[in-house]
Amino acid sequence: PTSHPDAVPLDPMPAHPIRLQVSDDRERNRLTVFFRLLLAIPYVLWWFVWSIAVFFAAIAGWFAALVTGSLPDALHRFLGAFVRYGTQVHSFILLLGDPFPGFTGRPGSYPVDLEIDESQPQHRAKTAFRLILAIPAFAVAGGFGTVAFVAAIGAWFSALFTGRIPEGLHRLLAWAVRYEAQAYAYYLLLTDRYPYTGPDGSGRPVPEPPAAPEQPETLGIAPERP
Repeated sequence: PTSHPDAVPLDPMPAHPIRLQVSDDRERNRLTVFFRLLLAIPYVLWWFVWSIAVFFAAIAGWFAALVTGSLPDALHRFLGAFVRYGTQVHSFILLLGDPFPGFTGRPGSYPVDLEIDESQPQHRAKTAFRLILAIPAFAVAGGFGTVAFVAAIGAWFSALFTGRIPEGLHRLLAWAVRYEAQAYAYYLLLTDRYPYTGPDGSGRPVPEPPAAPEQPETLGIAPERP
C-alpha cells in the first residue's frame, strides 16, 4: 500500500528498556499443571516478604532519583531482581513457564526471563509524579490481567489433555506478562519509559535503510567519448 503524500513519517522507537525473553518449549508436566496453584504458594509468600523490603527501597530510590536524576545502581539491581522474580512467579502460575521459579530472581535462571537495561538518567518531573503517572498503566495492566486469567484457564485444560500449550495462548500470556513487568518497572523507577501495549514488545521497528540502486554492468566496455 502507498502512503499518503502529506503523511509525516514516524520516528523509529528503540527497544524498550524492559524486555521479556521466552525460551520455553510449551511442553508441560501434567502433574505440576494440575497442582499449579498449590505449588505456587511458597513462591507467592516469598514474593510478599520481599515486597516489604521493596516498599522501603522504592521510597529511598524515589528521593535519590529526585536529587541525582537517576536511580542508584544498587537499588536498581535490587528492584530489578524483584520485578524479574515477580515475572517468573506470575509466569509459573499462568503456565507461561513450566519449571519452578526458585527464590532469587537471578537473570537467566528461568525460561521466562526479564532483560533490564542499566540505570539511566530520568526526568525529574516524571519521577516526582510517578505514582500518579503510573495509574493508567496499572489500569491497562488490570485489563491484561483479565485476559491472561482467561487464557490461563484455556492453557490449563489444554496442558492437562495434551501436555502442551497452544502457541496462540502462549503468545497471549507472554504479552500480558510483559506489559505487567514493564508497568511495575515504570512504577519502581527502573525506567521512565512508559509500558508498551503492542504485541512486539518494543514499539515501531527501526526501518532498514533503502538498498542502493544496482549499477548497470559495463561488461568491460569503455564509455564513448563525445
